[in-house]
Amino acid sequence: MTELHTTQGALSRDDLDLILPHEHVFTDLGPMEERAHESADLEEVVEVIGPEIERAKEAGVTGMVEPTPRGVGRRVDAVETVSDATDFPIAVATGIYQEPRIPEWAREASEDELTEWMIEELTESVDEAETKAAFIKVSTDDDVPDALSEDEEKILRAAARAGAETGAAIGSHTLSADMVETQLDVIEAAGYTADRFVWIHAQAEADLDRHVEIAERGAWIEYDWIGGDDQPDADYVERIQRLLEEEFGDQILLSQDRGWYDPSEPRGGEVDPYTYLPDEFLPALREAGVEEATIELLTVDNPFDAFAR
Repeated sequence: MTELHTTQGALSRDDLDLILPHEHVFTDLGPMEERAHESADLEEVVEVIGPEIERAKEAGVTGMVEPTPRGVGRRVDAVETVSDATDFPIAVATGIYQEPRIPEWAREASEDELTEWMIEELTESVDEAETKAAFIKVSTDDDVPDALSEDEEKILRAAARAGAETGAAIGSHTLSADMVETQLDVIEAAGYTADRFVWIHAQAEADLDRHVEIAERGAWIEYDWIGGDDQPDADYVERIQRLLEEEFGDQILLSQDRGWYDPSEPRGGEVDPYTYLPDEFLPALREAGVEEATIELLTVDNPFDAFAR
């Protein structure tokens, strides 16, 4: 049976409706050496994030994918605490962030050791909690858009091997189509397939033709800064309509990259609500002529199909 592994166990397609495929609950973006995430007050995390989860539920959201990996303060026990307090399922990630935030232990680990670690987190539980990881999160350096570092490539090869073993998706924070092409070459050479790769932050690539080319290779195209300041809704509507016209509707993911509690900031910093997509953007899609069945595909079926295994 195909299931989405969450903080509330393995869920089937019938257990869920609208799923947000890229939202954060707890992420530490402060200096790595300060390790603020290690001393976070979990009661305060619930006080800050719990009401936002409740608002999302009222807006029709039934689950979310939390893609925080190691290297940016992953605390799945904090995510579990929020999930328990709100009775809300959240899928979490194994994997490692980009340069220069790759932990020293990961730099020292072999590809085999990283593969075994990811498989264990996908099949048993993540290091600091009880939940199984749903998928693998990797990343590429925003400041070096044309090449993988040696450690980033090692992590990606390990992710491909762990994905091939478990069926888990690989989601990658990648800002250029050229780099996605390189990553797809790497995972295919390692024995995995492009249709289990999620291009996170695809909207950062300005050339829409490249989105189509990546979709033609089979990868998921995730537009996940919806409601942010950088790009208006009309730009996302244009991208979605183009991919729909090219018959790639079943490879589109929509999210907001919102939240979250940052333990390096006083009381977690400023939290952006998770409700923009259901309250504002989906009505804009409907006004643009996107049919209800297609909206259900984009927000219910696609997130489940991308991250379930």
